[in-house]
Amino acid sequence: MKAYSQDLRERIVKAVEEGKSRREVARVFHISLSTVKRYLKQISEEGNLDPKPIPGRPKNKEAALRAGLQAQLQASPDATLQEHCEQWEAREGMKVSTSAMSRAILSLRFTRKKTRRVQAKEKKKSANSGEKRCKGWTQNNWSLSMKVGPISH
Repeated sequence: MKAYSQDLRERIVKAVEEGKSRREVARVFHISLSTVKRYLKQISEEGNLDPKPIPGRPKNKEAALRAGLQAQLQASPDATLQEHCEQWEAREGMKVSTSAMSRAILSLRFTRKKTRRVQAKEKKKSANSGEKRCKGWTQNNWSLSMKVGPISH
């Protein structure tokens, strides 16, 4: 989730400082009451309303992958994700998961176009090319029991 803009944060704090209740400010700006409390606490303790960094481990492999992966993708465009991971490990000495490889390939906007190994067979034109076909049946293959005749009562 992206952080609220600096301008919105400042307007929220300013509204509380002008005398509006915290609940009213939360309702007016369509945010939670805890967000209003957090911004007020942050401005009093730190003196600023800068967004906090997103928690979690930094992505250290992704930058390296983006930098050197383009040449590998162009050299072997038909390789699978697993094969790309193995090639990367052999060349760079860094083990990469298929998920990380997939994200890196997507970030480079590289699309995998398979090369055809077998030529497609040409369609054989039947002698009765104008006849309708339905699951292997032609108009001439109708059963004798389906002939139209007078209905007897």
